[in-house]
Amino acid sequence: MKPIQMTTPLVEMDGDEMTRILWKMIKEELILPFVDLKSEYYDLGLPERDRTDDQVTVDAANACRKYGVGVKCATITPNVQRMSEYHLKKMWKSPNGTIRSMLDGTVFRAPIIIDSIKPVVKTWKKPITIARHAYGDVYKAVDIRTDEPGTAELVFTGKSGKVIRETIQEMDGPGVLQGMHNLDGSIRSFAHACFQYAIDTKQDVWFSTKDTIAKKYDGLFKEIFAEVFTEYQARFEELGITYFYTLIDDAVARVIRSEGGYIWACKNYDGDVMSDMVSTAFGSLAMMTSVLVSPDGIYEYEAAHGTVTRHYYKYLEGEETSTNPMATIFAWSGAMKKRGELDGLPELVKFGEELENASLETLQDGIMTKDLVGLAEGVKAQSVNSAQFIAAIRERLARRLGA
Repeated sequence: MKPIQMTTPLVEMDGDEMTRILWKMIKEELILPFVDLKSEYYDLGLPERDRTDDQVTVDAANACRKYGVGVKCATITPNVQRMSEYHLKKMWKSPNGTIRSMLDGTVFRAPIIIDSIKPVVKTWKKPITIARHAYGDVYKAVDIRTDEPGTAELVFTGKSGKVIRETIQEMDGPGVLQGMHNLDGSIRSFAHACFQYAIDTKQDVWFSTKDTIAKKYDGLFKEIFAEVFTEYQARFEELGITYFYTLIDDAVARVIRSEGGYIWACKNYDGDVMSDMVSTAFGSLAMMTSVLVSPDGIYEYEAAHGTVTRHYYKYLEGEETSTNPMATIFAWSGAMKKRGELDGLPELVKFGEELENASLETLQDGIMTKDLVGLAEGVKAQSVNSAQFIAAIRERLARRLGA
């Protein structure tokens, strides 16, 4: 077949460890034979981030802003062990965090569902999309460990010289303190992204905080969401979708009893935890899509999981690995569909859809990576390695495209 043409590049961000190996395999087997790929490539592997003093991450984020669509491989966020292992200059920040901050984006994560893998929660019939506010709260908090009694205070000094001071606790012994923040602008962007994504995907929005306890902090989230929703209410009514607010504990109870099929908007920490809970209950973190959406319409697609370090060490020793590439494949398919949609290229949109269909068909035929075999019901599951799994997808994709 004649390769499908692209008009505008997408931003391609390579990554680390086992997912970097899968990235190359997916490109060579599932993308390049069918698409005349136009991409602006950035190597976000840890060695290159260290070599460039992390400038490459900033450049990649700026490229996403320029072109509007990016696709990203999983990357390492270094700790002390990684500092030594990779001989790093410093403990570089999370590339995801840097990109999210620069794009002012919200992360939407949704499970990939197939008939042969049933959710642990029996009532769930449709995907639950977690919208995680990817700014502030505990992830930008400052911690203090105290070793004596004293007075803990929260102090804000304004540019005008105005000082606000609140006593946190009269501490009668050693303890620990934490100060965290968020910004009106970031919360407002979060709300806009959630409502825009709901309109794009025609799903209800549930939003939950704990404003009965954190009356000012979580209360501000609730107020801003209610204010921003007024801009979208008419469009929601036209589409027959709704916006619903409740407390986080009530939301958990409602989610467990629901059939799914909505966007659950959560603050940063809640979204981090709940996305792992939802993905595991639906089957596997390797079957979880993730897209960063900015309020001005920039999309960055990636897998929700990490770099699969354990498999990478086995790979380096020459062992065969059965790593699940589904989330990374769906990152590519999502980016292709969005690029095609924005550029008016129906063939590119169809390619992304058929790549997803071929991947799901492969699983429905019982050809699976090792992590899914024990979860499958109603099919004779066959465990294959990563290369064999991708080859099986390519065979079905070629047939679907008439190649």
